[in-house]
Amino acid sequence: MELRYWALLIFLGAIWGSAFIFIKIATPEFGPIALVQTRLILASLIFLPVLLTKKYLQLLKPIWKYSMILAITNNAIPFVMFSLASLGADSNILAILNATTAFNTMVIAYFWLNEDVSIKQVVGLILGFIGIVILVNPQTSSTSIISALFCLIGALCYSFSTVFIQKNSAKTNKLVLIGWSIIYSSLIMVPLTLFYLPESMPSIDAFLSVAWLGIISTGLAFLGYVRLIDKIGAVKTSTVAYFLPIFGIIWGYIFLDEVITISIIVGCMTILIGVFLATSNKNKKFKGDVHAN
Repeated sequence: MELRYWALLIFLGAIWGSAFIFIKIATPEFGPIALVQTRLILASLIFLPVLLTKKYLQLLKPIWKYSMILAITNNAIPFVMFSLASLGADSNILAILNATTAFNTMVIAYFWLNEDVSIKQVVGLILGFIGIVILVNPQTSSTSIISALFCLIGALCYSFSTVFIQKNSAKTNKLVLIGWSIIYSSLIMVPLTLFYLPESMPSIDAFLSVAWLGIISTGLAFLGYVRLIDKIGAVKTSTVAYFLPIFGIIWGYIFLDEVITISIIVGCMTILIGVFLATSNKNKKFKGDVHAN
């Protein structure tokens, strides 16, 4: 793989890894629902000028239903889940648990697409579960059980979305599919957001955090993600999953003074080893794409 694609891969890992600290900053002031709504609107503004051109509008008609489903399972629900989780967990825990998307995808693909699963992958799945237990053990962690569950539900939604794309729309234009799913999700969230508006005006820091989430992490980063898929393929692009927990821990330590405990290090490494084993079967045709927050 060319150096420029490695650079873009690491850059995306850094950008998506940073998303969790901005979720942590903005959620208490905006609330989970209003935060996600604002984030999706800003991201939609990035995609609309491109997707409203004649070239891409013609590609929407056969796949709009797929985009609508992904708007719910790949954007609205998981974004809200991770925002809710941030109220009871540090940003580094959000980043680490997001990595469970990889082996969740393996399990769903096994039952839905009849994909083969090796013993090595089963071992990876078990290690991933052990890593989760280490991270959310009440005796060694400040993360609440409900926040961990929110993270795991969000990651599960990402996994479902990946398999759904593989099964129903593998040959579609990914820019159109992903871009319109973001636009649709911003519209779907409106009725719910009206009941969960912030009680007071959020601070400048909160607004800047949402701006980063919407414009950079959700808008521009996904454009880079689509480019990588086109240039190096989904399999190699999915390796960005290994960078998210690492950058999540680093950014949380630098900007939020989050403590890096032994349990966090051990849990993170256990999950990453599990993800590596679960996604490294050379005979396996299907690989789970990574998803960001």
